[in-house]
Amino acid sequence: MRFLLDAEQRDFARSLDALLTSCDTPSVVRSWAAGDHVPGRAVWARLAEAGVFALAVPERHEGFGPLPLELTLAFEALGRHAVPGPLVETVAAAALLDRLGDDRIAAGRLPGIASGKSAASLCLTSLGPYALDADMADAVFVVDGDILRLATGTGAVQPSADPARRLSRPSDGTVLAQGPAVAAAARYAADVAALATAAQCLGVGRALLARTVEYVTQRTQFGVAIGSFQAVKHRLADTLLALEFAGPLVHGAALALAAGDERAGGDIAAAKVTAGEAAYAAARTALQLHGAVGYTAELDLSLWIRKARPLRDAWGTPAACRARVVGADR
Repeated sequence: MRFLLDAEQRDFARSLDALLTSCDTPSVVRSWAAGDHVPGRAVWARLAEAGVFALAVPERHEGFGPLPLELTLAFEALGRHAVPGPLVETVAAAALLDRLGDDRIAAGRLPGIASGKSAASLCLTSLGPYALDADMADAVFVVDGDILRLATGTGAVQPSADPARRLSRPSDGTVLAQGPAVAAAARYAADVAALATAAQCLGVGRALLARTVEYVTQRTQFGVAIGSFQAVKHRLADTLLALEFAGPLVHGAALALAAGDERAGGDIAAAKVTAGEAAYAAARTALQLHGAVGYTAELDLSLWIRKARPLRDAWGTPAACRARVVGADR
């Protein structure tokens, strides 16, 4: 497949990158980890104005989409700037509600998601018992088998490797829908979540690589920049190759999902495992090449390093993704 972004898509990605650069996201992440959601909700509102959440909502419910490719561009930027919050879960919830086939439920929820007035979290019990940032979400949806519930409680926040990922076990609540349509919608929502997370991983990895390249050109040892050492060059080259290989897989999976290709699930799993492993490798490279300072929480780099491992495992562990790819090839 030969694929190039068009001018409008490139402009969208650049404008979103410029918007997030002006938001001082490291301070937003630290506030979010401390339980202060005000700065994060301000960024959320700006993302909504840029149309990020509307990309997952159909036009009949005041959105622009669904547009999987543009969604991956947006989530790569969100990962590159380490934006916190249930971003993936909100767009996955939008996909779930849209696929239910119940316009009453969709009309009541999707316009709020598209406008950014409503943040959602989503828990698919088949993938795990936790919902991300349920304590700040306006709605927490739980799918257990073929039953969709709106949770009434969020439970205590659980620790995570990434302090900005606030996990909790939502309690049972009101049943919104039940039947085969719920299970099918949940499978599609899981694919959307895995694709968005893969794009987020790609952004995290590229941010880590860029910051590491900048550091090794400034840090000196034996009178020369450590970036001139052959071992350092090889480590950075390996990291770059892994990320560059993952990028087309993410975009290709988005195109397959948009086209309704029956193999889209396997493509998404391949993109997720490749981007997740590339981001995790980038985090390990960044940690090693920054030396002792790489371990400090005060360094902004730590905000990206601590995201890489949880994102690698979110919405499909490497083992689960590989198993799905193998199954799709049979």
